Formats: sequence, structure tokens, C-alpha cells
Amino acid sequence: MLEDLKGGAIDLLIGTHALIEDKVEFGNLGLAVIDEQHRFGVEQRAKLWRKNDPPPHVLVMTATPIPRTLAMTLYGDLQLSVIDELPKNRKPILTYHYSQRAWPEVYPFVRKQIQAGRQVFVVFPLIEESEALDLQNLMEGYEGFSRDFPEPYYHISLVHGRMDSAEKNREMERFATGKTQLLLATSVIEVGIDIPNASVIIIENAERFGLSQLHQLRGRVGRGSEQSYCILLSGDKLTAESRRRLQAMVETNNGFELADFDLKLRGPGDMSGTRQSGMMDFRLIDLAKDEKIISYCREIAQNLLREDPTLEKDENREIRLHLDEIAKFRVDYLQIS
Repeated sequence: MLEDLKGGAIDLLIGTHALIEDKVEFGNLGLAVIDEQHRFGVEQRAKLWRKNDPPPHVLVMTATPIPRTLAMTLYGDLQLSVIDELPKNRKPILTYHYSQRAWPEVYPFVRKQIQAGRQVFVVFPLIEESEALDLQNLMEGYEGFSRDFPEPYYHISLVHGRMDSAEKNREMERFATGKTQLLLATSVIEVGIDIPNASVIIIENAERFGLSQLHQLRGRVGRGSEQSYCILLSGDKLTAESRRRLQAMVETNNGFELADFDLKLRGPGDMSGTRQSGMMDFRLIDLAKDEKIISYCREIAQNLLREDPTLEKDENREIRLHLDEIAKFRVDYLQIS
């Protein structure tokens, strides 16, 4: 396959992160489509960019843009297309945030959903108990659910990252075909799972997950015509940032609104480096607040480059010298979306 790819015999190649490995060489790569963009780092996306000269066109796709990507759209380095409508007959997911002490009220709701023929995801931050972290874990959760939802009346699937592919596929297949009503898992189920009959996802210790991850996990439900629910359970001792993050999940299903909130909360990272979040050291502007100023400056910069693409004019000499100086000290990731 590698020989055929390099020789140009393969027109379309579909794969995982394996495609960024050095041994994967293209005869003439014209377009790189990166799905679930938030699962890749800047350096990883840059490797695809460098697999052809000239670099390929790039289309990145995600329900939850990372702060750096959102900042790039403000700068004008990315053209943006938004799908903001649900497929036909889909209903917005209702999201609620409760303390973990609310489990006695959650259990009857879960039973009611199962009795109505629906299925339920329960997501845990850890597989097993940790001495360092006081968090809910999958194995203890499995024991508890097995007591409260006993066989033969209920059936439970279990999925986590330490299972081999065959085991995971077998458990997922049982859930997908309706042989089990509950799927207990870690965040391995974040993407690539489409089970229209699943109407509830419960996320334990939701404060331990980032906004992008929470939104992706929520997207495991709401894929059918029935009303779906996302229940976020957290500890009582929340930081102000965690509380704001969970409240944002309750208030909106819009991935771009969440990404905008994430940008304000975590910062855009390093536009010409590899950090995908974190505050930038601007002296005068705030990317989250000064969008109009940035848009105005971008328009001025684009006009200047149209008139003087190589910045050769005397009045643009200082700009060119400044850009040349920056280029000496860092790898330029400005065009890596």
C-alpha cells in the first residue's frame, strides 16, 4: 500500500494518526481532511502539511473547535463553514448539572428511560480506584450498577481502554444491538459511536473533563428522534472555573458558543507555536473581547499586502524587518490550523 501511495496508484487514503508517520509518503497530496481535529496536536497536523510541496489544501472538522483554531478564524487565517442545524426530527439535548449526592433521584429516572425502551451511557473519569484522586471509578461503578440493575431484568456492557479491540467491539456490539441497556465506560466512547436508541448520558466527576470533551461525550446521545438527556454529576468542592464550565454546558448545545467560552476561559495558545490553549502575551488587545479591532487590523494588513506583497516599499520596511526577526527564533506554525 505504501508503494502504491508513493507511486500515485492510490487516489484516496483513509486512516488514523498512522497517516502522519514518516514512512507514509504521497505521490502528490492535494487535500488533507482532518476529522475530530481536537484529537490532534499542532505538530501532528503540521506533519500532514509537510507531506507535499506545495502544501496540500486542509479541511479540519470538529464539533468543538479548540481555542487556537477559533483565534485563527478571528485573525483570518482560516475560512469558516458552520453546520448549525440538527438533522430532521432531532431534538436538542437537555443538559442538567447535579451534585453526586443526587444519585438517589437519578436512579429512578434511569429505570424509567430503560423501561421506555431507551438505553443509557454512564461515563467515569477513571478505570480503577486511585489513591491520589478521590474520583468515581468504572469498576466500583460497575459493582454498584450491577446491584441496582440486576440480571436478568437488566444487562450491562463495560468498555475501557485496557480492553483489547475484540473485547471492546464485542461489548459495543451488545449495546448497539440492544442486548444491553446500560453501557458503563471511560472517555474512550468520546467519538465514533452512533446509537440512536441511547437517550441518556451520565458523566461522573464532570468537572474533570474539558469543555470539548464534555460536548463530544454529550454528542453520543440525541442521535434519534426521542428526547435525550445529559446529566453532569460533580463533587461539591468545585473551583469557580469548573462551575462556569459546567454551567456553560447546561446553557448551550452550540459547539461554537462553547469554543468561544473556552477561548475566554483558557486563552488561544500560541498562534505561531504548538500550544492549543493558554493566554497570549499581548500588550494591547484581548482576543476574546477585541474581535472588532482585530477584524479592522486584519483588513488593513490584507490591503497592505495586496499593494506590497513582499513588503519592499520604504514605508513597510520596519514591518518586514520585524517579521524577519521573529522568523529567526521559532518554527512558523501560523498556517497550521
